[in-house]
Amino acid sequence: QVQLVESGGGLVQAGGSLRLSCAPSGRAFGSNAMGWFRQAPGKEREFVAAISRGGSSTQYGDFVTGRFTISRGDAKNTVYLQMLSLEPEDTAVYYCAARRFAVVATTPQDYDYWGQGTQVTVSS
Repeated sequence: QVQLVESGGGLVQAGGSLRLSCAPSGRAFGSNAMGWFRQAPGKEREFVAAISRGGSSTQYGDFVTGRFTISRGDAKNTVYLQMLSLEPEDTAVYYCAARRFAVVATTPQDYDYWGQGTQVTVSS
């Protein structure tokens, strides 16, 4: 069974940082584009960041404004999301996702595999 397992979420004060990790199991995703989305209570799932197969191409949601960085591990199978200068508005469940293709995409419908999510809470 293919799974994406997120970790690294938690409670942090405004201005703090967190690093989320996404580790696949059941198959490798080194040849696939991967991304991060988030969903706050009562809101739609929102695109955060995506990275292409080899890591040469990345894309970010408009709200990121340089605060977040998506990257791949040495084996290209693990994906990270480094988040700096966190704000209370960043509070949400963050989901890792992978798609069948190598190029990045920004809508949830373009992704085929999803993790269970990790909670990020930013206190003011």
